[in-house]
Amino acid sequence: RGLFCRLLCFALTVPLYVMELIGLYGFYKRLFPLLAYNITFSYNDKMHKTKRELFRNMGKFASPDGTLRLLEIGCGSGANFQFYPYGCLVVCADPNPHFERYLRISMAANEHLTFDRFLVVCGEDLEDVEDGSVDVVVCTLVLCSVRDVQQVLREIRRVLRPGGAFYFLEHVVSEPSSWTYFFQHVFGPLWYYLGDGCMITRATWKDIEAAGFCELHLNLIEAPEVTPLIRPHIMGYCIK
Repeated sequence: RGLFCRLLCFALTVPLYVMELIGLYGFYKRLFPLLAYNITFSYNDKMHKTKRELFRNMGKFASPDGTLRLLEIGCGSGANFQFYPYGCLVVCADPNPHFERYLRISMAANEHLTFDRFLVVCGEDLEDVEDGSVDVVVCTLVLCSVRDVQQVLREIRRVLRPGGAFYFLEHVVSEPSSWTYFFQHVFGPLWYYLGDGCMITRATWKDIEAAGFCELHLNLIEAPEVTPLIRPHIMGYCIK
């Protein structure tokens, strides 16, 4: 049964691989922001309490002048904006420029925030953000799709001021003895293409634990009512 599932998934993945090889996959990258924008409403509804709990103490990391300077890596369409503290100064970064249209909709709906700029950059190279210039960095459902998780974490530590915090909420690989783990590996290649590079078999908590933060608060949770393949999540924050 396992071999059959893997072969079936491989057969479904081949056309997507060919599309990427010949350059047609770029069209999907234009379409993906629209899909992500609509999925966000359902995900936020199910994860509202979780996100509210995650970001509830963010205000304590404001700079001495009272300003909370926040960088969100992989901001997408702005799914987290409603959970940020009043007056927060937000810098948005995402490698997909086609998110900007939906990002502006979310900006207009969250007048309690001040938006600085939108950077079209990947998390591995935040060269437009100065060393130690932000109080908080946020990544949610992002580290699953970056090329190099460790490099992204190094960049996060670089741009954070001493005493600043990195907040994360990520789906991760399940326990090896579970059926979820089995199906994650069976359908992982197909999910990678449909999710714009999303990998559902990463043990992201290991990278965060090894990143060299001074203090780590990490919890493993089961996300309620989301697709079983991405139900295992980690959430928490680190202090530089």
